[in-house]
Amino acid sequence: MKRVMSVSLGSSRRNHGVETEFLGEKFRIERVGTDGDMDLAISIIRELDGRVDAFGMGGIDLYIYAGNKRYILRDAKRIASAAETTPIVDGSGLKNTLEKLVIEKLDTQGLIPFRDRKVLVVSGVDRFGMAEAFTRLGARVTFGDLIFGLGIPIPLHSLKSLERVAHCLAPLVSQLPFRVLYPTGKKQEQVVPKFSSFYHAAEIIAGDFHFIRRYMPKKMNGQIIITNSITTEDLDFLKDRGISQLVTTTPELEGRSFGTNVIEGVLVSILGKHPEEITPADYSALLARLQIEPRIVNLCGSYR
Repeated sequence: MKRVMSVSLGSSRRNHGVETEFLGEKFRIERVGTDGDMDLAISIIRELDGRVDAFGMGGIDLYIYAGNKRYILRDAKRIASAAETTPIVDGSGLKNTLEKLVIEKLDTQGLIPFRDRKVLVVSGVDRFGMAEAFTRLGARVTFGDLIFGLGIPIPLHSLKSLERVAHCLAPLVSQLPFRVLYPTGKKQEQVVPKFSSFYHAAEIIAGDFHFIRRYMPKKMNGQIIITNSITTEDLDFLKDRGISQLVTTTPELEGRSFGTNVIEGVLVSILGKHPEEITPADYSALLARLQIEPRIVNLCGSYR
């Protein structure tokens, strides 16, 4: 049995483990949160290095993307370096393949048409494949990177403006302590409504769930959420807030849709290659064989 372990800077309340099967092979998939303790995350990875088939690095990105450039986050590099034998991935390989395919499939199959729809992508540098897909399909996209990442209420309305801002700020931002940029540990359990106008103006809100959740207004207008890493408790939260529909880009496994880092860990363990050797074509071919489908949950109401 293959074992994939996601070590996350997120809350330990979201821990989960399942046994499942992919392409006839059994997997044990686990997610363990360290409540924002980076040293504990490093310790766990060092302890299990060589004893599991793949690590997922949760609650933090190793890279942020802008066009064809990527920038490595200093704190993430420190965590990734703890794995000397076992491959470790942050989910970016799937964000630029699976998530792009999911957006295209939702549109081409008529499940959620995107042309002229108002879409808020909370962080384009975290979900550049998704950002490109929305733009190509004719959505009216707002990128919230400055809003949700830095607390600056300035929206961006094109991939070019996103790239320009990223190229200017990424070299600096990538050196900041990660806790400044993203909620970790107990902060993931806190919701402080803020930037409500950006939420209410959107018909569809997409991207990292903790970015979406952290400032969500108490009353939404039946928007659609496209994200992943969702628990049953999160479903209740979204329903209570007035979200009409949830789409997770990763499938449900025993009541939980894991993060892209977990599913990428599964793919890496199947391919048997070092992550740096795996191409987008490799991921796409394997995803076609696995026939991974998005999860669509109707919650309540519709967008008004």
